[in-house]
Amino acid sequence: MWHREDSRGGQEKGWRRVRKNAAMDSTPPGFRTESAAGRVYSTRRIVRSTDVTPSGRLRLDALARYLQIVAEDDVADSGLADPVVWLVRRCELRIAMLPAMGERIALRTFCSGTGPRWAERTTTMLSLDGQQLARATAVWAAISRADGRPVPPSAEFAAIYGPSAAGRIATARLSHPRPNSISDTPSRHWPLRAVDFDTGGHVNNAVHWQVVEDELATVGWLPSVAEIEYQRAIMPDCVPRLVTHHDEDRTVLWLLDGERVLASAMLLK
Repeated sequence: MWHREDSRGGQEKGWRRVRKNAAMDSTPPGFRTESAAGRVYSTRRIVRSTDVTPSGRLRLDALARYLQIVAEDDVADSGLADPVVWLVRRCELRIAMLPAMGERIALRTFCSGTGPRWAERTTTMLSLDGQQLARATAVWAAISRADGRPVPPSAEFAAIYGPSAAGRIATARLSHPRPNSISDTPSRHWPLRAVDFDTGGHVNNAVHWQVVEDELATVGWLPSVAEIEYQRAIMPDCVPRLVTHHDEDRTVLWLLDGERVLASAMLLK
């Protein structure tokens, strides 16, 4: 069992303890391995004080920013110049351990699948001694800069990233349930700030993970799997409200604008 405790109080000192023989688990269950062929981009980071909880562990919204940065750096380094914007549709995190403030980590990212108008990117976060800490699998939709419509990845994209995808077909299908009887479900307002919006004019995908962190501060455990599905862009005129449902082994969060689901998160113990 992974040891995960209250993220507000002193008990969180135990959050980095791992199961016995964890160092022997080179590929935790559910982690997709890198392709033997194709492009893999690698970089390093230091976990800074602005990226952690009061107890010192890396926050999930900071990790989401790391994922976005390494993806952008990979594309820039590849020389790809497609006239598209990549918007995240779905992201799954599988978490073995979260690093602490001051720790140095490595990030390795590659294209792990493609679809008609999207592509899948897998990114692994490792300690510098090679232990896998977390892995993210995200589906990104290709959107034309000219008219905002979904478009197929280009031939240049396929030439650069196709070998690592190795013919694997990724799905962009969303699977989270809707909240039951939305109008009768207890909820609270989720305020938006000017700093939440990016150059696309909508809330950046990493901000949604702040909603998850706000919930984790109260539930007393950290997830082994955390998923977010992005259904609609959160625009400046949205007034999001947060709905939460708890089961024995999972928590589901929804951000709503009226009756419309903007995004959802599923956290599994």
